[in-house]
Amino acid sequence: MPASALAAAHARKPKRLDRTRQAAPQVFDRLREMIIALELAPGAVLARADLAAMFGVSQTPVRDALIKLSEEGLVDIFPQHATVVSRIDVASALQAHFLRQAIELEVAGTLAAQPTELLVAQLRAQVDVQAALAGGDDYDRFIAADREFHRLMYVAAGVPDLYDLVRRRSGHVDRLRRLHLPAAGKAKAVVRDHKRIVEAIAAGEPDTARERVREHLSGTLGQVERIRAEHPDYVV
Repeated sequence: MPASALAAAHARKPKRLDRTRQAAPQVFDRLREMIIALELAPGAVLARADLAAMFGVSQTPVRDALIKLSEEGLVDIFPQHATVVSRIDVASALQAHFLRQAIELEVAGTLAAQPTELLVAQLRAQVDVQAALAGGDDYDRFIAADREFHRLMYVAAGVPDLYDLVRRRSGHVDRLRRLHLPAAGKAKAVVRDHKRIVEAIAAGEPDTARERVREHLSGTLGQVERIRAEHPDYVV
């Protein structure tokens, strides 16, 4: 990504940090958000000096954040040369999907075995938020609502740390989903799937809840070849 593109990303969102907290984790979180949202697209060059100026910090927390992003496979660091946003690795996406599916099938089954009115009301309210966003093009807010729906399930099942684990391993598959989301009918399909998951939980049907989650999570990866064909510079 040319420097002008990085400057444009900076202009869209203020990047100043909370001075009461450590800088490196904040830089990491914000750069990760920008990569997942494709504000920083695969191939974007991430110059430490430019990023330090963007966030108003020294280059040390930027370096630390880039190393952590490299550990997640979201950036490629070429010593003494450049750091660039990695292309989307389908093999890594498949492994992240395997992990998430294994966990969320059990989460859904656990919740459906002992559904509560409070949880069902929370999930339905979150689906309503997504439904209101599904017809527009505010993909960032739609994705945030999607994440909150799934986070509520993990928390209700008593495994919130596993949600964090899955999130940190899902950078490649999350970018595939971001590329897939603008496809006609995709956002509405997500809302439909979430409604089906909630209804299976509310009905106290663990096997059905697991199957609904399996169907939901298979959507994007079933379209990998089409996504790759449409975005050959982004996907390996």
